[in-house]
Amino acid sequence: MKDYTNLTKEEYMNLYEQPLKELIDISHKITLDNFDNTVEACSIISAKTGECSENCKYCAQSKHNHAEIECHPLLEVETVKKAALSAKENGATRFCIVTSGRVPTGKDFDKILEMIKEVASIDGIHCCASLGLLSEEQVKKIKEAGVERFNHNINTSENYHKNICTTHNFQDRVNTVKMIQKYGMEACCGVIIGMGESREDRVDMALSLKELNPKTVPINFLNPIKGTPLEGYENKIDEEEILKTICIFRMILPKAMLRYAGGRTTRLSEYNQKIGIIAGINSLLVGNYLTTCGSKSEEDKQMLKELDLVMA
Repeated sequence: MKDYTNLTKEEYMNLYEQPLKELIDISHKITLDNFDNTVEACSIISAKTGECSENCKYCAQSKHNHAEIECHPLLEVETVKKAALSAKENGATRFCIVTSGRVPTGKDFDKILEMIKEVASIDGIHCCASLGLLSEEQVKKIKEAGVERFNHNINTSENYHKNICTTHNFQDRVNTVKMIQKYGMEACCGVIIGMGESREDRVDMALSLKELNPKTVPINFLNPIKGTPLEGYENKIDEEEILKTICIFRMILPKAMLRYAGGRTTRLSEYNQKIGIIAGINSLLVGNYLTTCGSKSEEDKQMLKELDLVMA
């Protein structure tokens, strides 16, 4: 079979014109060549919600937007630990502590370090975190506290980033990912599809991720939230386009775990969620997301069982 993992940018863009079944056949084989029948399960908690200073157009938590969400300050350490234990009971092997805002400071950061230590102490749970644009000193401290994998998405292409956010730039995100890797943590770095970007932007996203070489690539599908600038973007991408994008991401990123993240239950039918897994998705964000509802653990387990896959 032709090596689809090292094509040119133009060749990847041209693949969008090929029949979906053909792309799925290619990406499915690449997945089988690199992975077994296990699907990683990760759960998250919004440890601090809302009042974010960044102006990301998709985000309900930005104070620049007008989404009606319930904001709360940093949760108590014990609350986070209980949530991690509950996630473990529901089949998750990873638990990610997520906070809103550009970067945690002062007492909040000290409290987050305590959260990390408590979650990391749970047998059978790997501690992850998503804490914004950390300083080098903060990166060292979360590593010491027990973070194994850090999430920091590039979100979109370098070219399209200015259309989504102007309070930080694309390079700020890339630099954070590289610093995380410098200090021995795995990078979890993904994207949001359906924000009005072009096919070229999507290929550029995947090629940027290939350079960063993250362990996990969350693929989010925009869930247009009322009160955000992208609230009317329901029809910016259809299900076939989403599936073709998953296939092309798998070709460009043959060894990365591709994770279903936000939006999959609202933007893909149950049938097409399965097709996406066949095409190359081998990690799931289970349970609820930051400000929206997600999937039920038992439903995900049943879906994987029907595909002869297991949650791990």
